[in-house]
Amino acid sequence: MAFSDYKNVAQVQAEYQIKYQEQNFVIPETYTPSQTFLEEFEFNQRHLDVFSSEAARCEIVIFPIVREVYKHYYNQVSFWVQKPLVYSDKLSGTPDYMISKKSDLGKTMLERPLLVVVEAKKNDFEQGWGQCLAELVAIEQFNDEFQQPIYGIVTDGKLWEFGQLMAQTFTKNIDSFTVTELSGLMGALKFVFDRAIAALSVNLTSC
Repeated sequence: MAFSDYKNVAQVQAEYQIKYQEQNFVIPETYTPSQTFLEEFEFNQRHLDVFSSEAARCEIVIFPIVREVYKHYYNQVSFWVQKPLVYSDKLSGTPDYMISKKSDLGKTMLERPLLVVVEAKKNDFEQGWGQCLAELVAIEQFNDEFQQPIYGIVTDGKLWEFGQLMAQTFTKNIDSFTVTELSGLMGALKFVFDRAIAALSVNLTSC
């Protein structure tokens, strides 16, 4: 069963016994995008129809924003685009974007995913979160670590929603973030990057 076959969070909850709660766990950090990024992003917004299709949203809005934050962490984590993830017949598919521990074997090796970003197809956040939670469950199983948080984001490019899975409990952040307030959105991304990497460091220390 592909991740995209899950239509909502409740379907994943029922199948994998995941508890659900809502809480504002994301505390946006101060983030100032680079001038180069801001100029390119503004140019695209002004001259391109960036929300005309799913491909446009992914390539012109979502990818550049995540990549801009990722650039500060490239020594610690890897950034994957459309990288297949297979844990079992029921938990398999291709996350839109994924952040993982950087492998000592090089950039071709997927090791310990920490964060996934799902594009809400047709602006359907309900199905987007079903797919995202299925991906988080697969990652939790793949990592074989249930006491460290992993993070999920669902976005249509304009609206960005955040969630966390840890110890069979899924927490959805109450507040969402918008691309019109870019500094706050990227500060939220920085927060989850920092939290994910901090959890990774704890896991490595305990090994």
